[in-house]
Amino acid sequence: MNIYDVLSFGAFLLIISFLLALDLGVFHKDDHVVSFKESMMWTIIWVSVAFVFGGVIYFFGEYIHGVDSLEELAVINSKHGHGLSIDPLLGLEENLQHYRKAMTLEYFTGYLIEEALSIDNIFVMIMIFMSFGIEQKYYHRVLFWGIIGAIVLRFTFIFLSAALIQRFAWILAVFGAILIVSGGKMLFEKNKEEKIDTDNHPVVRFASKHFRLLKGWTGHDFFVKQDGKRYITTLFLVLLVIEFSDILFAVDSIPAIFSVTQDPYIVFFSNIFAIMGLRSLFFMLSNVMNMFSRLKTGLGVLLIFIGLKMLLHTFFDIEIGTGASLLVIVGIIGLSILASILFPVKEQKA
Repeated sequence: MNIYDVLSFGAFLLIISFLLALDLGVFHKDDHVVSFKESMMWTIIWVSVAFVFGGVIYFFGEYIHGVDSLEELAVINSKHGHGLSIDPLLGLEENLQHYRKAMTLEYFTGYLIEEALSIDNIFVMIMIFMSFGIEQKYYHRVLFWGIIGAIVLRFTFIFLSAALIQRFAWILAVFGAILIVSGGKMLFEKNKEEKIDTDNHPVVRFASKHFRLLKGWTGHDFFVKQDGKRYITTLFLVLLVIEFSDILFAVDSIPAIFSVTQDPYIVFFSNIFAIMGLRSLFFMLSNVMNMFSRLKTGLGVLLIFIGLKMLLHTFFDIEIGTGASLLVIVGIIGLSILASILFPVKEQKA
């Protein structure tokens, strides 16, 4: 890690911290039920911010790693698997243009993968809130702090995975196998009725054993003090369950983005911008869940495709380009949404 890595990553974290502080400290100070209109507005804002950052990569991507020579570009290209054909005859600037375009395409492909997989995670979050009987006005508070925890977890997972990939190339094959298994489970269990057992969930059992739990608390606080003793509330318990579900979710989503690029910064940037918009997407999609009744099948196919892509690259040196992968991903997601609209799954009575 050089000084450019530190500065670019530090600047990114400062921007994210500022946006989160602005979100909670200015726009969402008070607990309230987020309407469909408000959630759509914030979804547009977060998607726009992600696209603006993609534009920054397109015009200034070489500053992320401080590339200022063909030799350094060759090292970064080899280390992070951008798949560029560096031509010394073209000169530094033209090669950097190809490099910036490759990084931008990888960023947007990773962002799309994460957003698509987030939709399935959103359905899980909805079930968690409903199972624990949390009032809708507290959803945003729980999700906000859930995002903070997710950023820390993703940072650890992404850079640890990148270090392992650099040292052991076969890790990509392991990731590919995990994705194929996960995709197969999605396909075969697409009609399985999912439930959250609020009494026997492993997080609930762990929290009940190690913390004082104040059951029945329905207020704003994560912690309360009664009779001189500090208790965790059901709201904090739900936050723990959501963080746990995000860890399971990351097992699929992060390896999927590593199929696009091995640059941990691009993986982290695309991942964080996707989960930053997860809250607004949650509130928007919770009102139109029926539009995505067939999406789980599409996500299963998507994970299998990405897993096969990684295995083909690892064992047979067959490379499916980022552009082609993006088209396939868009096609799978688009067809699954179209199938959801044309052939909706009938709702079962509760």
